Parts: sequence; C-alpha cells; structure tokens
Amino acid sequence: MNGFWHDLRHHPTLLGAFLLGIGTIGMLDGIIFHQLLQWHSVNMHTDRQHQIISDGLFHLAVTVVMVWGAVVLWNSGRADEPGARKLFLSGLFTGAGLFNFVEGIINHHVLQLHHVHPGDYQTAYDLAYDASGLLLLLVGLVLYRGSQSRAR
Repeated sequence: MNGFWHDLRHHPTLLGAFLLGIGTIGMLDGIIFHQLLQWHSVNMHTDRQHQIISDGLFHLAVTVVMVWGAVVLWNSGRADEPGARKLFLSGLFTGAGLFNFVEGIINHHVLQLHHVHPGDYQTAYDLAYDASGLLLLLVGLVLYRGSQSRAR
C-alpha cells in the first residue's frame, strides 16, 4: 500500500487517472443521486434554491478535478510503458473508491449533511454506498499490484 501512495505522488499516469476517478465518480454521484433520482443534494438542510447551488458548486469542483486529471495524463507521455493500462485503471478505481468512501463517511455519517436515500433504510443505503467505495478501492489496489508485477 505504501508503494501506491509513493507512486501516486511520482507517477503522472497514476495521479492523472486517480484524479479522473475522483471526478468521474463525483460526477456520477451528482447525476444519478442528485439529479435523476433526486434522493438528496449536497446540503439538504436548506431551501431548494440553495440545494441546487450546493449541487452546482459540487459539480463545478469535480469537473475541475476531472480537467486537472486529464491535463496530467495528457502531459505524462507514458502510455507505452509496461503496465501503463493497469496503472491507469488502478488510479481510476482507487480515486473513485476513495472518493465514495471518504465522502460517505464524512457527509453521511459524521456531518450528516445528507444521506444517500433519506427515510426508511437510510443507514442501509449509506452503508451500501460506503461498501461500494471500499470495493472500488480494493479493485484499484489489486490492479496496482498487477501493474507492478508487469512492470518488472
């Protein structure tokens, strides 16, 4: 695990994909849970206008993260390295998983800004969301290990 965090700071393919993973899963969260299903907003403890503004600011932030990741990848020039595809997928899944898990713990459990689906079974929805983050994180770390064995 220590190798992943070291490589995240020093390998542009991993960093760019990690940022894309954060931005992509954040965007999917906003599109699916906030807009299509309308289960929650970033800040549920306010009127509808401010909920829409909080969601808009969230979408703006994850878009900036996605563009940042794309720029890092564009400038990396390392697509032909051994294990680069697995390293890319590792970063993508790890970024997505870490976002879901951390966002779930902080916003759903600690700060209680919102829940995945408020009402009956909200804790089950929140825990399933956390579990999805852990699963994505695990997939990313497994892919990272695979990319390291191929690179050698």
